[in-house]
Amino acid sequence: MQPPRLETLTGAAIAPLLPALARLRIAVFRDWPYLYDGDVGQEEAHLASFAASPHAALIVARDPGGTPIGCATAMPLAEAGAAVLNGLAGSGLDPGRTGYFGESVLLPEHRGQGIGVGFFTEREAHARSIGCTAATFCAVVRNPNDPRRPPGYAPLDTFWRRRGYTPRPDLSCVFRWREIGDDRDTPHALGFWLKQTL
Repeated sequence: MQPPRLETLTGAAIAPLLPALARLRIAVFRDWPYLYDGDVGQEEAHLASFAASPHAALIVARDPGGTPIGCATAMPLAEAGAAVLNGLAGSGLDPGRTGYFGESVLLPEHRGQGIGVGFFTEREAHARSIGCTAATFCAVVRNPNDPRRPPGYAPLDTFWRRRGYTPRPDLSCVFRWREIGDDRDTPHALGFWLKQTL
């Protein structure tokens, strides 16, 4: 069987995949640690912003039949939202020379096959192609004693360190989303990871 393939999409090439990628994001983010009760319309609007940007990219993983099974995003930090930019105010990063990797989602049955490594490789290549020399992303911070944490859950810290990223516990931002079972959005803290040289 052929392995999943990755492709980097920009601009109008992203638009036809918006519905499928929105559903994919909702499915993956329902799980720990996000527990996100997503909305297809909001997700499509979020992804459409990448299609509208001349500097952003979506890296899409497809199974041999062509169905999207995962995606990851990349954009200049200068185009990230105010929450991210404010959270990185003390980092010393140049927003015009730093890639921001907003999210990475992959269906559970396709994990452990090197796709996550490929996502970082392709995002970093895109960041370099638009003049970035550093990169950053943020990840949700959860209490390790949270009773909702699945047994045997392993955080991705070791994986991220192997890619050359370092946690910055002094830097954080807050995003709001509705968790499963809630009736309103609530604030969630995310911590930053940085790679100073691409």
